[in-house]
Amino acid sequence: MTIPTTMQAVAITRPGGPEVLARQDWQTPPCGDDEVLIRVAAAGVNGPDLAQRRGHYDPPPGASPLPGLEVSGEIVVTGAAVSGWAIGDRVMALVNGGGYADYVAVAAGQVLPVPDGWTLTQAAALPETWFTVTQTLVMRAGLVPGMTVLVHGAAGGIGGAAIQIATILGARAIGVISSAAKADYARRLGAFATIDYTTEDVAARALELTDGRGVDRVLDIIGGDMAEKNITASARGGHIVQVSTLDGASANLSLRAIMAKQLTLSGSTLRPQTPATKAAIAARIRTDLLPALASPGFVKPTITTFDIDHAADAHRAMEARTHLGKIVLVTEYDVGH
Repeated sequence: MTIPTTMQAVAITRPGGPEVLARQDWQTPPCGDDEVLIRVAAAGVNGPDLAQRRGHYDPPPGASPLPGLEVSGEIVVTGAAVSGWAIGDRVMALVNGGGYADYVAVAAGQVLPVPDGWTLTQAAALPETWFTVTQTLVMRAGLVPGMTVLVHGAAGGIGGAAIQIATILGARAIGVISSAAKADYARRLGAFATIDYTTEDVAARALELTDGRGVDRVLDIIGGDMAEKNITASARGGHIVQVSTLDGASANLSLRAIMAKQLTLSGSTLRPQTPATKAAIAARIRTDLLPALASPGFVKPTITTFDIDHAADAHRAMEARTHLGKIVLVTEYDVGH
């Protein structure tokens, strides 16, 4: 297969609203010795893409300035030092940027096979959120069978991934949602209970659902005033994982409550992690989670698709926070594959 020297990509022309996204001609990225080049079929849309577009989340050194942190597609080039992958393999990958494009180069350690029974569009919805949750909730916070997990944003990408990962690993998830439709969706993904934060006291209800003990782990994407409620909802020895701050980057917390309950609060961002760290996360997903994704009865996330030419509309939909599951951009290549 001849790889063109130029490609089409969606670029951020200046910091601002969705209208600053534009399709442009770009150089096709070179494939390094430890990388594979993927012909992109679909690219997931995530919160960091929106933050980068607004000028609030610069790419790490050496990363593509183009948005897009997860893709699916077909390998078209393998680097000289790469083993285990071949041209023509259908894959999904966590990329360091550049996903909104015809081609993207990525370290081979960040690539995973598309699970059996999944389309390329469906697979594009997995890497960013599943890597995030595996790194923070599983590897760092030590999620184990029998734990109870309070999951904020349970009907979104990260929340949905957290529910399914917790369920696969034998934990029990409580989904925090804002509507009956989102509650139904969270339960379909595996949540044993839901809490509507618009009508219920999240902490009080979490304590009720755990017979007063509190939850063992919290995965929060909200921040702000929710931080104090997470502390109240937590069991002694609990761990609160902060992966985003949609409603506020600052919070007033009771340090005495944290001390009394012996809580751990941790935060993390995925994109700046080293290739070695990302490869370790990929290996954990491949071993512990991918077999479950390929099972016939596994519930796939709800996906809303946009043609990549309409990336601005996809960002508007993401900002509205009314969708279920994930938003995915599809390319012309996806249509035939």
